[in-house]
Amino acid sequence: MAATRAAIGIWRRLLALLSGLLGGVFAAGPARALDLPEDGATAMVHLFSGGGVDAYGPAVLVRKKLYDKVSLSGTYYMDAVSNASIDVVTTASKYHEIRNAFTLGADYVYRETQIRFGLYTSHEPDYTANAGNLDVMQEVFSGMTTISMGFTRGADTVLKTGEPEFHEKASHWQYRLGATQILSPNWLMSANFEVLADDGFLGSPYRVARAFGTTVPERNPRTRTGRAIKFRLLGDIGARNSVFAGYRYFSDTWDIKAHTAEVGYSRYFGDDWLADTYLRYYTQTGALFYSNDATTETVYLSRNRQLSTYNNGAIGAKLQYALRRAPGSYDLKLNGALEYTRFKFKDFTDVRTGELYGYSSVIFQLFLTATY
Repeated sequence: MAATRAAIGIWRRLLALLSGLLGGVFAAGPARALDLPEDGATAMVHLFSGGGVDAYGPAVLVRKKLYDKVSLSGTYYMDAVSNASIDVVTTASKYHEIRNAFTLGADYVYRETQIRFGLYTSHEPDYTANAGNLDVMQEVFSGMTTISMGFTRGADTVLKTGEPEFHEKASHWQYRLGATQILSPNWLMSANFEVLADDGFLGSPYRVARAFGTTVPERNPRTRTGRAIKFRLLGDIGARNSVFAGYRYFSDTWDIKAHTAEVGYSRYFGDDWLADTYLRYYTQTGALFYSNDATTETVYLSRNRQLSTYNNGAIGAKLQYALRRAPGSYDLKLNGALEYTRFKFKDFTDVRTGELYGYSSVIFQLFLTATY
């Protein structure tokens, strides 16, 4: 149902990890940003569990080069969701649903320029999301710097189970500008700036707010604009070890301000094993119209915990094993990933106990990747 919107960001991150081919970023060392991805295929099974929500399913990625200038890719991603989150159990009954997502992409390289185009569609019983993106990357200063720019356009359809007359739309724009700089043969730094604009129905038809101790319909603004800037540093520290650090700041017109910091370490063990570990911390302030239990009448009102003041900390590990190699022919790798996250809410309470709410989540992934 549309009530799962708060968790969709986690699952989209899983899809992004699939596209990145787990573990290859850290240990490979700085490389030319405009190289086409290798031909390959990846199969994945994933599991998410946390806050009363369980999601699991398969994912598949396939890439193929054409004439050394174009690389085509396609992915399929499925979530079987069982939702008994605090929003659901305090206002409705636990439910099950399936989400299917598909992407098609193309990369084209001409001299020092790379153009990337993609289409995305996701379908649930009461929510459909469609998006398209276009990005252009240009190498300058003899390949030492790469400038990138692009945009994504999304269009969603929101329905409500049991109420066929309910039909809403939402549109999303994302504009981005970035630069990647090779600092030395072993160090790489990047900076990226994003502007996001949303319009239309930006809430959940199932969620309710609280005012004067009673439940009332949620009322969110129909527009939202946000800005984000992210810095990342990646380096090879020798002996087949590498490290990375990153920071992201986000703010929007709903008065949410968020900070994300992360660090990671990667190491090869022999020729066949690659291990990664990382830490991430996230904190945000609440939206202007968020209230745990409002005591004044306002135009907008939400009790969506994702709009409250909260923080979370995550620790993750990834392990890659080279199953089989045939130089110049193919490379087969098995990958596993595990992430644990703890969420703590500062002004959102469990109405059943009156205590501040918090929960833990676990993400598990198992990949089989072949490049050829």
